[in-house]
Amino acid sequence: MIIDLRSDTVTRPSQGMLEAMLKAQVGDDVFDEDPTVKMLEERLANMFGKDRALFFPSGSMANQTALKLHTNPGEQVICDKYAHIYNYEAGGASFNSGISCKLIDGNRGMFTANQVSEAINPNAFYYAKTTLVEVENTANRGGGSLWDFDELKKIRTVCDDHNLGYHLDGARIWNALVEKKETPKQYGELFDTISVCLSKGLGCPIGSVLIGDEAIMEDAVRVRKVFGGNMRQVGYLAAAGLYALENNLERLTEDHKRAKEIGVVLSKQHYIKSVEPIETNIIIFELNNDVNEVHFIKSLDKEGIKMIGMGSGKLRLVTHLDYTDAMHDKFLSSLQNLKF
Repeated sequence: MIIDLRSDTVTRPSQGMLEAMLKAQVGDDVFDEDPTVKMLEERLANMFGKDRALFFPSGSMANQTALKLHTNPGEQVICDKYAHIYNYEAGGASFNSGISCKLIDGNRGMFTANQVSEAINPNAFYYAKTTLVEVENTANRGGGSLWDFDELKKIRTVCDDHNLGYHLDGARIWNALVEKKETPKQYGELFDTISVCLSKGLGCPIGSVLIGDEAIMEDAVRVRKVFGGNMRQVGYLAAAGLYALENNLERLTEDHKRAKEIGVVLSKQHYIKSVEPIETNIIIFELNNDVNEVHFIKSLDKEGIKMIGMGSGKLRLVTHLDYTDAMHDKFLSSLQNLKF
């Protein structure tokens, strides 16, 4: 039995999802003729109360397109120091859009409206022009942390007062929605653009979608083309997304429950220094100083358990659709029986 807890991206399509993909009606999406991708885009636009949605092969490309749509070269986006667009998109903000990131020293990937106000550059020619604020919910490097919705609304007010765009990296927004009983339309009312991922918690093989109002999305297809993201019979992938929205949303609470149970067991082990607060499906923890990280990971790997380090002494586990009860029981037992 292989227990892969490196990420919620390691899942494989279920039989039901595969059948939905095989039955999909498809066409050439570059010619705007794929009915299934249109159905997915329309459904997501309606879910979030926006005018348009556009399918992308990856969340990074969707985020990078949003940055391009909101900014001009030489401008600046405000984001947290843990933000995915800064840490894990290969410097794309500077390479693709010619912009810089103004990093906020937030709390577990989250920050306040006051911090945004303080981060906005003065209106002088020798400063980069601040034009965009970006938030990530849930915050990956923050351990799947959940933003306070009232704080997000306060940040919206700051954006309105300073004529700033507002983008949500919602790669794991589904986890936030089910955990906090919030609705997509609430987020649609706040943000100018939203990227959502289908290949993490929802179990699809590929796919993210960028959602926004007509004005901001007008040039999205062209930017996607520039980035090499236009595809042909993409309806096979869109069908997986439609299936996931019907079948895999509410079950995310199971992932959260198992993650919290892992956190309880970890916190009781003598080799653990700390476990960060667990709100959704990501567990981040630190080992005691006398426990070698590489040795720890290899010890679990010998038992068929895969995980990754995040740097700075932190390790990460992520529960997901393919992590079963049997795997859960074995993993908890393994943690309790490790000898160091």
